[in-house]
Amino acid sequence: MVNPSALASELLDAYRERRLVVPPSSREDGLSLATAYAVEAEIVRSRAAAGHHPVGLKVGFANKDTWRSLELETLAWAHMYDDTVHRTTGNSTDVSIGHLVSPKIEPEIVFCMKGMPSAGADAATVLEAVEWLALGFEIIDCVFPDWQFQPVDFVASRGLHAALVVGTPQPIGADARARIAEALPTFTVRLDKNDQTVATGGGKNVLRSPALCLGELASALAGSTTRGPLQAGDLVSSGTLTESQPIGAGQTWTAQVDGLDLPALTVRTRA
Repeated sequence: MVNPSALASELLDAYRERRLVVPPSSREDGLSLATAYAVEAEIVRSRAAAGHHPVGLKVGFANKDTWRSLELETLAWAHMYDDTVHRTTGNSTDVSIGHLVSPKIEPEIVFCMKGMPSAGADAATVLEAVEWLALGFEIIDCVFPDWQFQPVDFVASRGLHAALVVGTPQPIGADARARIAEALPTFTVRLDKNDQTVATGGGKNVLRSPALCLGELASALAGSTTRGPLQAGDLVSSGTLTESQPIGAGQTWTAQVDGLDLPALTVRTRA
């Protein structure tokens, strides 16, 4: 039997010591999704005891086409914290990555919630539960060799979350809700590294719309035994808009969107 507390400590130590470990799913006892979320909850308790409190959730596997092969019924999620979420000044900031094992970067849409959205609702209805949205960068990190893992490993290892950079918020008032709901499935994003485009994508890559991702997250949380519903002020990073890109120190990354009224976001990495 897997001990959630012991596995949480092992994974936290691996990140802190910058060493690789065998994915729990590949070990003799394996790992169930329920136990993986119990491990994630132990990480929340451990981080809270150290003074770092959850401020929201990040989403993973926001692509229904992969669920059957990965034996998932819905998307996966993990917590983000007050010391891992960073607001920008002028939509540009520096981020230290020297303490990470094998970091990658992902452009995402970030939502600030007013409450729990309706599960399975259309995009405009879901956005009634959103205060604002912003362009963001999530930096992820992995202690599993060659980035090979299963969804249960993703959940148990805090969703691979290392940091979230949040750009300038765009409020979602009642007059803008329908327009934003219509734009979220169709907008595109260009990801540049040192002024060279390395990836493109858009809102359709996140459950066909980042807003629909919120509705799916509501469904996933409804069945959770380790996490309650979304609350006012919670942030949700709704899944990567492009393929994840490896990053190193001394680089400049910029995400530019077209079709959604959000300014470009720039992150400069340092050791």
